Amino acid sequence: MIDTKITDSEILSRSERLLGPERLGKLKEARVIVFGVGGVGSWCVEALVRSGVRRITIVDGDCVAVSNINRQLMATTETVGEVKVEALKKHLLTVAPDAEVVALHKNFSEEEASEFNLDSYDYIIDAIDSLKDKVALIDMATRTKARFFSSMGAALKMDPTKIKVAEFRKAIGCPLARALRNRFKKMGYFPGKKFKVVYSDEVLPNLGPEPGGERSSMDKRKAQINGSLMHITAIFGLTLAGLVIEDCMLC
Repeated sequence: MIDTKITDSEILSRSERLLGPERLGKLKEARVIVFGVGGVGSWCVEALVRSGVRRITIVDGDCVAVSNINRQLMATTETVGEVKVEALKKHLLTVAPDAEVVALHKNFSEEEASEFNLDSYDYIIDAIDSLKDKVALIDMATRTKARFFSSMGAALKMDPTKIKVAEFRKAIGCPLARALRNRFKKMGYFPGKKFKVVYSDEVLPNLGPEPGGERSSMDKRKAQINGSLMHITAIFGLTLAGLVIEDCMLC
């Protein structure tokens, strides 16, 4: 049961000591939307809310599966079968009862993009898996006033020291980033503005390079592509949160 005597000021006292009241206020007022709350996105959302973000929208069309338990924040033996965004929202409100958490049980797609009103946000975070939908989100998000950050592939990685941040076009050694750049090249245009991504250039020697071409070639190694561990996916998510916090402090 939530102790209603605990105030938001008490919860964020350590954040305020570091950031100061003015900067913390900016963080609390920032409007953030996170697409995908799996192994990467769930930890990003957790870090944002614990740090001070109080106006957040989480978007995901999936339900918690047993295979999610090894790496996703809200996935436990007690939440299997629950809608991911609802399970995560329930958890977040135990951390920050005053937070405005909007949970949307749907997936982002180009056809339904208008439903999300991307222009109304200060920060847009991409942590989705679908290559097609990722391309659409990158294209649309980089044409808004919002700051945009994106996660590249966190599967088939084991070394946390290989995780990096770079501008999208400079994320060298990342198969997903390369596949996305190739897709934009084929479409004949590039994202509306530069943006940072979290990625890893690690290639596990026993598996060889992760395919970075068309989706069909990726599907041939689906079991290997899906292999992932929490210490990697969580660092991706926490790094995305750090980019938001750092940017908000500079505004």
